[in-house]
Amino acid sequence: MKAKTLNENKITAFKQYLQSEERSKATLEKYMHDVHAFALYVGEDKIDKDLVLKYKNELKKNYAVTSANSMLAALNAFFRFCGWHELCVRQFRIQREAYCTEQKELTKKEYARLLTAASEKGKERLNLIIQTICGTGIRVSELKYITVEAIGCGEATVDCKGKVRRILLLPELCRRLRRYVKERGITQGSVFVSRSGKPINRSQIW
Repeated sequence: MKAKTLNENKITAFKQYLQSEERSKATLEKYMHDVHAFALYVGEDKIDKDLVLKYKNELKKNYAVTSANSMLAALNAFFRFCGWHELCVRQFRIQREAYCTEQKELTKKEYARLLTAASEKGKERLNLIIQTICGTGIRVSELKYITVEAIGCGEATVDCKGKVRRILLLPELCRRLRRYVKERGITQGSVFVSRSGKPINRSQIW
C-alpha cells in the first residue's frame, strides 16, 4: 500500500474542490485552517490511523468538545476527498441531558432549608457545593470539573466515561464562586478541594 503523505498540492486541490461545491467563505476558511493545523502536526511523517487517533486525542486535551468535533469534521472531509476513507475517525460523543422525575427533585423549600442549615453551621463550602450541584445538575463525582478556568468562561466541560458534555454556569453562581476562590487563594484547577489541594470526593462531602 502506498504511503500517505500530506503536501500543499493536496490541500490546494481540496480547497478548489470546496470552491466548486460552492461552500461558504466561512466554511472554506475553517476547513483550510483545520487541515493546515493537521498538516503542521503531521509534518513529514507518513499518515496512518494511529497518527490520526493521536491527533484526535490532542484535540480533546486542548479544545472544547464542540470545537474538536468541528475540526474532525473538516479532517474527515479532507480524507474522503483524498480517497483515504479508512483514516476517517468518529467524533466525540456528547451526552444528552437527562432529567429526573419530578418526585425525585428537591422542592424550592427543601433547597432553601439545605442552604440555611449549611450557613448556620458555618459551612460556606458546603453551601456553595449545594448551590453548584442544584444550579448545574451535575453529579457529586463531577464537582472536580468546576474549576477556576470554568468560572472564567462561564462553562464547564464534564468528561464522564468517555462522554463529554458542556455545563453552563449561571452568572450569579460564577460571581459567588469567584469570591470564594479569591478568599481562599485558589488560582487554578478545581474550586472545591481538600486541605491537601486535591479535588474533594464524595465521602468528604457526605
